[in-house]
Amino acid sequence: MSDTAVPIALGPTSTDLLTRAITDAGAQVTDLDRARALVWNAGPDGFPELPESVRWVQLFAAGVEEFLAAGILARNPDVVFTSAAGAFAGSVAEGTMTLLLAGVRYLPEHIRARSWRQHEFFPHIGTLRGSTVAVVGAGGIGREVISMLEPFGAQVIAVNRSGRTVPGPHVVETLPAEQLPQVWPRTDHVVVAAPATADTRHLIGKDELAQLKPHSWVINVARGSLIDTDALVAALRDGTIGGAGLDVTDPEPLPDGHPLWDLPNAIITPHDSNPSRLRAAAFADHVAENVTRFAAGRDLIARIDTTAGY
Repeated sequence: MSDTAVPIALGPTSTDLLTRAITDAGAQVTDLDRARALVWNAGPDGFPELPESVRWVQLFAAGVEEFLAAGILARNPDVVFTSAAGAFAGSVAEGTMTLLLAGVRYLPEHIRARSWRQHEFFPHIGTLRGSTVAVVGAGGIGREVISMLEPFGAQVIAVNRSGRTVPGPHVVETLPAEQLPQVWPRTDHVVVAAPATADTRHLIGKDELAQLKPHSWVINVARGSLIDTDALVAALRDGTIGGAGLDVTDPEPLPDGHPLWDLPNAIITPHDSNPSRLRAAAFADHVAENVTRFAAGRDLIARIDTTAGY
């Protein structure tokens, strides 16, 4: 390894995959006290005091609310922190489409019925073709979902923080977050892929659910806190909406006996739309790209905005 290679620390555990990602990008793995950057592959517990030499920290998570709550970024205001936002978009988007299609095509009831009585299912089976899907949080995951929706013939209303146009032949409109109240009565289904912040807590509650349609499915692959769980349970029980596909819940893990488990129009997966065996390789690719950029003095991917909270 060249003496000019950028020294980067890896912690709290070293893996062959991440070590190769760093070295293949032209850097070298070193001790923290000699490093200019840190790749941190765990949660906020045990996060070290950073020496003055460290100018950049790469975090393992796409959602960084726990690091912000722990004050880690605030204690290091001169250090650039990047998240893994976007690194896992493909896997999570596949999970999103699985939940959405299963709901729209009435798959859970088919499985439970164990019946060939087609007339029982026909009134409930829907289609994405010609429908409108609101993607709330049109970042890395949201944009991947939008691309996957395209061959199904769905129209998309994209919602992001800035209102900057999201490209795509089926994106009929891009709205800034403050105009989200306009979306609920205009959409057939909702995909929630926004970050968890103080502003997005209970983004969807009783009033928002009441404006959706009896066939609407709400898919949440972001954080459980974005949906008011009690309001969602009531809407599912009353038939206010068609159903909910949840890879995340509030509380999480969802406890035994929680009413969501027993609702026939709720599909729940245990926060595994980004399973560990896929996550590790995707994170390594993300690390390699950012190491290359850091060494070249270029802008880093997924730089965290502490004001925005992601």
